[in-house]
Amino acid sequence: MKPVRLVLSLCAVVALAACSGLPDKPTRALMYDFGPGPLATQPTTRQAPLAPLAIDDISTYGGAIENMSVLYRLAYADEQQLRPYSQARWSMPPAQLVRQRMREQLSQRRTVFTPGESAALNRSQNAVLPRVLKIELQECSHLFTAPETSVGLIRMRAPLIDVTPAGEKLLAQRSVIVQRPAPSADAPGGVRALTAATDAAIEEIDQWLQQVPTR
Repeated sequence: MKPVRLVLSLCAVVALAACSGLPDKPTRALMYDFGPGPLATQPTTRQAPLAPLAIDDISTYGGAIENMSVLYRLAYADEQQLRPYSQARWSMPPAQLVRQRMREQLSQRRTVFTPGESAALNRSQNAVLPRVLKIELQECSHLFTAPETSVGLIRMRAPLIDVTPAGEKLLAQRSVIVQRPAPSADAPGGVRALTAATDAAIEEIDQWLQQVPTR
């Protein structure tokens, strides 16, 4: 019986070794967005509402920023290379997240339309069409200036368009570059920094819009 037991023991060892050599189950990437937004209705104020606004779809003009990867740059090594975090993804492309966040914030004091709603107004007789804010998202990345020092970087261009019977007319344009420090040198820290940078960029655009002369 001893040889039989020895053979069985060897088989068990071989089986365990084979199991340990199997590849690990792939880890699912964590999904991120800019957070839930306001958790309560804003209190009513006596400030007059601002002029209505239509926010067009945000453009990116191609590149890695169009997909859902959370991107970072190593400025101290190769600042021209965008790298994706392997285990972090946005819940939707960054341009859509920025537009969603922008609509949430700008609609607190004004009526904000989608392009489809604005087009419906265009078919109405004697309708005063809202101005159209067009956003080009040029950068949305976690930028490392050193291995343990990084910021969330948002860069965008914002033309403001007046829609007239004769066509579209450029009223004003704003370039916005915002950096916010990341609390940690990883994907969660980059996401928090990019959320803060996006909110600050939207606030800057909001203040600028209020300075553009009305009709």
